[in-house]
Amino acid sequence: MIALIRYLSTVLLLSQRYLAPLLLFLGLVAVLTSSDSGPLTATYASVAGAMLPCSVWLTMALVGLEDRAHRSIVAVSAGGHLRVLLATAGTAAVWCLLLTATGLVLPLLSGTHSPGLADLVLGTVAQLVCAFTGMAVGLVCSRLVFRRQGYALVLALVLLLALLLGKGVSPVNIMLTRLQNAPDSASAVAPTSVLLTVAAGLLATAVAVTQAITRRKA
Repeated sequence: MIALIRYLSTVLLLSQRYLAPLLLFLGLVAVLTSSDSGPLTATYASVAGAMLPCSVWLTMALVGLEDRAHRSIVAVSAGGHLRVLLATAGTAAVWCLLLTATGLVLPLLSGTHSPGLADLVLGTVAQLVCAFTGMAVGLVCSRLVFRRQGYALVLALVLLLALLLGKGVSPVNIMLTRLQNAPDSASAVAPTSVLLTVAAGLLATAVAVTQAITRRKA
């Protein structure tokens, strides 16, 4: 599995398809947190919101690195399509962790903050909630599920809007609303961690659905 993740990361680097979501993330974080002097709870909520579309884009780019024939060859070598799919999700998670570290640091460089441990934990968990949710969207909207990328893109945009605007339903909307109104980071860590579990469940469901559709098409 580790070898597959290394292989996919190398292919992603060589293809340079990581650049667009990376630049989008950096640009959104810079715009949303530039010269910010407010509480870090709200700041990291903005950073987490920026993570959502970037994780969708990154995951779709990873799945689309190889054509169907090449992916089948890799699956045979790796021991099955499921192992390749899990490695793809793992690779996306590694890259999202790198973005998460960047999202933690950038607001501290551009604003005037004195972060505590609770702030950093909350910033990490909040970004991972959006990362896992975005990865789930990226998988179900990938080339493995949709042959026509136009349909996949439209569905991805619809799902993103639903996640951001779905009050009381979407873990992303619930989290961002709570963080904007939270008095401090310490009080928001526990409920945000619960939402991280929900987001991980969504990702696991997306992996299962994508695998089932892939097997039917095989």
